[in-house]
Amino acid sequence: MRQFELVRSDGSHMHCSPTENPDWFSATIGGLGLTGVITWITLQLKPIVSRLIDYEGIQFHGVDEFLALTEQYRHIEYTVSWVDCTSTGKNFARGIFMIGDHSKIPDRLTPSPEPKLAFPFNAPGFALNGMTVAAFNTVFFHKQIKPRVRALQDYEPFFYPLDKVLHWNRMYGKSGLLQFQYAIPWESAREGTIAILNEVSKSGLASFLAVLKAFGDVPSPGMMSFPQPGVTLALDFPIKPEKSFTLFDRLAAMTLDYGGKLYPAKDARMTPQQFQTSYPQWQKFARYKDPLLTSSFWERVTAQ
Repeated sequence: MRQFELVRSDGSHMHCSPTENPDWFSATIGGLGLTGVITWITLQLKPIVSRLIDYEGIQFHGVDEFLALTEQYRHIEYTVSWVDCTSTGKNFARGIFMIGDHSKIPDRLTPSPEPKLAFPFNAPGFALNGMTVAAFNTVFFHKQIKPRVRALQDYEPFFYPLDKVLHWNRMYGKSGLLQFQYAIPWESAREGTIAILNEVSKSGLASFLAVLKAFGDVPSPGMMSFPQPGVTLALDFPIKPEKSFTLFDRLAAMTLDYGGKLYPAKDARMTPQQFQTSYPQWQKFARYKDPLLTSSFWERVTAQ
């Protein structure tokens, strides 16, 4: 992001960039939509000659292998991992480490075809349990027959794999799903990730889509930005109030114990204490909040 215009409820217009109104620039990035209305924005894009991604998928077994691969491939533009959070024993925290760079092979830049698959109905509650998700994850892990595969892949399925299936959220049933995501700094990333994955595995709750990846060391310009150097884990759970809410509370407490933070955009359960611990700069940010803009999230986590 290079610059943008911010319009406040008093009618004022501000041009914001790293050099002009830099405090408003910082407050608005990751600012929960509360500093004003952005009317236009200038982004710096990366030039490419192809829609294709030079893709490589690498099976790993355990958090240590994931961290080793993260270090080995830190020069690659994009890295992300799917991890089996239902696995136990020798298969604990197995997964697929996926890396990609923009291909230098020119193509016609033709769009990807529209998705043909659709999840036809809301899955019944009994169908989503530890056994069924463990079976799904086993199939997903082994569908990559070789420990390492290389391919040219269109950027859309690489960046947005769920978009290949319409209404994928129906797999979590008519009650819907909750998302949970943390960022834990490098000094506690290994220990914290192992502990939290163990807790999820013991809970018996299902998460098809567990995404494990590293955040880089480039500092974010946003005052309230979530990313920080370290490891982030994102999880989806079906809403089962008697189980999932309690699990979320435990995972949040563990995240803070390991010096991490929670992601406001993916946590409907965040408490004032959790938010204010994760974002100690929130009171400074509040000075930039538009007086006529608010949200139920902001009111809940600041007790205002």
